[in-house]
Amino acid sequence: MIKKIFFPVVLLLLGYGFWVSPDLKETAAGIALFLFGMLCLEEGFKTFTGGTLESILRRSTKNVWQSLSFGAISTSLMQSSTLVSLITISFVSAEMISLAAGIGIVMGANIGSTTGAWLIAGLGLKVDIASYAMPALIFGVIFLLQKSKVYKGVGSVLLGIGFLFLGIHFMKSGFEAFQSSFDLASFAVSGMAGVLLFTLIGTVITAIMQSSHATLLIIIAALATGQVTYENALALAIGANLGSAITTAIGGMAANLDGKRLALAHVIFNVITAIVAVVFISEFIFVVDALGNILNISDQNYLLKLALFHTLFNVLGVILLLPFIKQLEALLVRLVQKSTHTNSDAPQYLYDNALQTPQTAVLAVRREIEHLFDNVCGLIAHGISIRRSVLDSDEALETAVKYTSRIMPLDIDDVYENKIKNLHSEIVGFIAQAHMQESTQQATEALYALRQASRDLVEAVKDMKHLHKNLSRYGLSQQLATREPYDAMRLHLAQLLRTLHRLVKSSDDDPEMLRQVIANLRVSIQTSGTQLIDNVDHLLHAHLIRPEVVTSMMNDETYMMDITHNLIDAVEVMLSEATSEQ
Repeated sequence: MIKKIFFPVVLLLLGYGFWVSPDLKETAAGIALFLFGMLCLEEGFKTFTGGTLESILRRSTKNVWQSLSFGAISTSLMQSSTLVSLITISFVSAEMISLAAGIGIVMGANIGSTTGAWLIAGLGLKVDIASYAMPALIFGVIFLLQKSKVYKGVGSVLLGIGFLFLGIHFMKSGFEAFQSSFDLASFAVSGMAGVLLFTLIGTVITAIMQSSHATLLIIIAALATGQVTYENALALAIGANLGSAITTAIGGMAANLDGKRLALAHVIFNVITAIVAVVFISEFIFVVDALGNILNISDQNYLLKLALFHTLFNVLGVILLLPFIKQLEALLVRLVQKSTHTNSDAPQYLYDNALQTPQTAVLAVRREIEHLFDNVCGLIAHGISIRRSVLDSDEALETAVKYTSRIMPLDIDDVYENKIKNLHSEIVGFIAQAHMQESTQQATEALYALRQASRDLVEAVKDMKHLHKNLSRYGLSQQLATREPYDAMRLHLAQLLRTLHRLVKSSDDDPEMLRQVIANLRVSIQTSGTQLIDNVDHLLHAHLIRPEVVTSMMNDETYMMDITHNLIDAVEVMLSEATSEQ
């Protein structure tokens, strides 16, 4: 409701502002071009997230210092802490990197974001930056018109740079023109009241534009033209930093448990950093002046001083919190926990932010199919009247089967329609979304294989439906010759479920060993099926069992074998995808 009201209000305010002050158009156009340039940059860099960025990220997060360095360097290069933060959330959500590593990257991203202030303050407002925008735009369009995905990515990056430069140019011109008709500096507020007020203003502006870089551009352009005082500009910079956490928080809302924890970590980090900067702003100003003298920054060069201040309080925030990352991780785990009312049949990994990169999309689908497999195992275990707790233990399955006193009732149609089918549909829908994103051939092939694995699990449930009917009729027959073949089928499926479940849980083991286990399973299954049919034939020839019962047994043996093959095929795909990600 708020969003629906907010959008037309913004349009009306802009229209009124353009009517009252024509000079506002140039400033607003500069902001719009700058934001569009940021979007082009993000789209361009996303082109290169088809494996390269993911592999670098995974190799660069083995410890906290590597995570911190990766966050700082990647944000400095891409000039988008938002993109780095959202990709990091998707990696943490998909459990590709740890929560602690994600926190380190987000901290580093905050430091990396300070390079934007230095570039704008040091170059953007001192040179004719618009002249550099033209070649970037021309070459950007040429590259964008090519068929190659890489060329298109380069084109988007060049267009982004061009529009960023144009945005800076128009912002500077707009504020210079605006100054002749209206003096915003007359609204300056001194003291702590001014710090708090302008921190709030900076937070709101950043939350609206979803870009701390754009806010810093406004601050620096306004400071350069005297539209805002130096002290108030420092407070606005604090607010810009604080507002950037809102973007991450919004992205975290569409993430799973660990993604939400990382988003909260970013908010905590930025809030603590902002509090320290506000409380000790006088001390920061003193340190900035002292360092300015050492770095040959003149007393009147408030633009570079602002950039230095922005860097200092972000670095101090990292210094204060870096030693406590493990404690922060533990706190977040305690604060953000899975709801006790969480529906185990609802998707747990299929969140929009998992679509940020091809690799995270593949991993999210694999995790979700593991979740579906777990649900299917529970249903089949119930169908053969073996408690799930027995499967998960080391209890002898032969004993559990032999001493079964009743066949558990199960409405498989109801369970399938309301649980298994719904989760399978979510997986198929998510894969369709992933195919619409920029992807790689490897990711596309993996998603097709995983979709088939999901279908195999569903088919296993359908076969269980038919098997369960005759289990209910003959599974506890007083005639031993009738019961024994069904006990053999139940034992066969129970042993398979236990083996496959343990294989999935040990997916990080040696890939060659896992493939050998799967191959051995296929051989043993074929042997067991043959032995079962031979045994049934013997019972029939010995007149120990009626022909109509034999027909049911043979049909049920087929259902059992189909269940077995479908489960193994699905697990083989899951394991192959797991080992390919290592």
